Amino acid sequence: MHLFLKTLVLTAVLTLGTVSDTVQAQTPTYPNIGRAPTAKEVRDWDIIISPDGRELPPGTGTAKEGAWVFVARGCSQCHGPTGSEGPAPRLVADEKTREGGMREQPYATIVWDFINRGMPMRQEGLLTPNEVYAVTAYLLYRNGIIREDEAMNDKSLPKVLMPHRDKAPVPDAPHEHPPVGGNARP
Repeated sequence: MHLFLKTLVLTAVLTLGTVSDTVQAQTPTYPNIGRAPTAKEVRDWDIIISPDGRELPPGTGTAKEGAWVFVARGCSQCHGPTGSEGPAPRLVADEKTREGGMREQPYATIVWDFINRGMPMRQEGLLTPNEVYAVTAYLLYRNGIIREDEAMNDKSLPKVLMPHRDKAPVPDAPHEHPPVGGNARP
């Protein structure tokens, strides 16, 4: 019996040692590859615009300016001259039903954020902040949400009351992103 226990213990030790070596051999190590991002890099990558607009850059634009930018920067090629025609999605609500277009967005900052990050298609980032404010003002005006002479900027845009705002309340959570690496804070 004593020999059996010795054999069993020896087998267990050898097996665990082999498994440990195998796991260690499969764990990749990449020395000198990659690095933690700097605080500035994280800030530069943090391009989310929240409903309260605190991340909006300085700038300003009106619907009249936006009408010009809409044509000059090629928006009308995809969305039509008034934002309600063309092969791309309709940006202006149907005049009879007042449905569709930018009216469906709960916050005006979402409109600004989408234009800023995603337009013009295949030329993202082409528009200046002033042009983004102007196109946003133009679309809000064309959807009957603001007056034509209202200037949109980082202070006025978050205050725009969108028709569907009450259908998407802002969560009570603080505006914090998890640290880089995806680990949520406790």
